[in-house]
Amino acid sequence: MKSLFTLLCLLPLPLFAHTGTSPLGFTTGLSHPVFGLDHLLAMLSVGILSAQIGGRAIWTVPLTFISFMLVGGILGMVGIPFFSVEIAIALSVLLLGILIASNKKFPLFITMAGVGFFALFHGHAHGEEMPASAQPALYALGFVLGTFLIHLAGVFLGYLALKNPLRLVALRASGIAIAILGIYFLSQSIHCKASNPVSVANLAR
Repeated sequence: MKSLFTLLCLLPLPLFAHTGTSPLGFTTGLSHPVFGLDHLLAMLSVGILSAQIGGRAIWTVPLTFISFMLVGGILGMVGIPFFSVEIAIALSVLLLGILIASNKKFPLFITMAGVGFFALFHGHAHGEEMPASAQPALYALGFVLGTFLIHLAGVFLGYLALKNPLRLVALRASGIAIAILGIYFLSQSIHCKASNPVSVANLAR
């Protein structure tokens, strides 16, 4: 079993957003959050969570994520290292899923601070995985637009669910499913990091 996990660590993981072989520039950046299940779930969850909170959170929470993600992306592009990026991304999926499932409203500034913190890691992953021949500005514009569209989809789903009690139950159930996937991502990241830290560091390359 241990050897099987080690082998999985050496293979490209389609669940994570590593799209260095896609068309370069804007298209690569745009597809990066869409084709990585961990990024996709986190960004969709941010939109859903902002709709659950309501009011200013509908635009301030997603805007916070995008802003800090862009900062993290720039840091990743210039090669400033972050510690345990994949683990932090997995944690963001887990915690956002729990928040959606609980349907509890935390103070807006706390939610924004937490979202901003994890957005740095998502952005760093995007920036670090930028192909060497890509144009940084177009690549960044692509993953920012892709993130915005995913947030928008999450807000729309959250808004629809809040209008119907049965849909709200389904939405909270989806939060549980997202949290479970977050646990899976986290366990994979921790195990792969412990088993073969060199290969995990190179998954994005």
